[in-house]
Amino acid sequence: MAARSLWAVRWRLQRLLASSASSCGRGWLHPFSTATQRTTGEDCNSEDPPDELGPSLAERALRLKAVKLEKEVQDLTVRYQRAVADSENIRRQTQRCVEDAKIFGIQSFCKDLVEVADILEKTTEYISGETEPGDQKLTLEKVFRGLSLLEAKLKSVFAKHGLEKMTPIGDKYDPHEHELICHVPAGVGVQPGTVALVKQDGYKLQGRIIRLARVEVAVESQRRL
Repeated sequence: MAARSLWAVRWRLQRLLASSASSCGRGWLHPFSTATQRTTGEDCNSEDPPDELGPSLAERALRLKAVKLEKEVQDLTVRYQRAVADSENIRRQTQRCVEDAKIFGIQSFCKDLVEVADILEKTTEYISGETEPGDQKLTLEKVFRGLSLLEAKLKSVFAKHGLEKMTPIGDKYDPHEHELICHVPAGVGVQPGTVALVKQDGYKLQGRIIRLARVEVAVESQRRL
């Protein structure tokens, strides 16, 4: 009896040991073991840092980006203000140059005309100072010499500045260069449709007409218009 009881106890002990070994091999842990408590604690503590660090990094990145954009805006604003100031200065300088050109554009021409005025003034003084009363012939000669000198000087000034007198006698009538006063019968050697007589000379400045020549044009008809 005792032997059977001992064998039964020994058999139960072996089964218990076998069952314990099988549980350890499968990795089963007691619910209240230290390993289970440590693993659970680590999992709970590991979830907190991402929630705290995530928003902080995003906010820091947004702040850096905002500072960079604000700096770019300030730089562009300064460059824009400088460009506007430079444009305004150029506009003022251009306007001043245009005004100066309007005022002093004929300065050289006026300077040459002053010399013509000097000749006319000296001629008048010479005639009035040295002419004896009753000597009309001498007076006319002095007037003629003064006027001839004045005309030569005027022609020189005109040529210097590109001012050209038009002499269209015998030319074909051109409404762009001639102002028609009337028609006259064509004489000997005068072709109909050409300028027969110039009443007032026309002028060109550097090839551009500044005054039309007032002319009479020859026609075949005897009737004057």
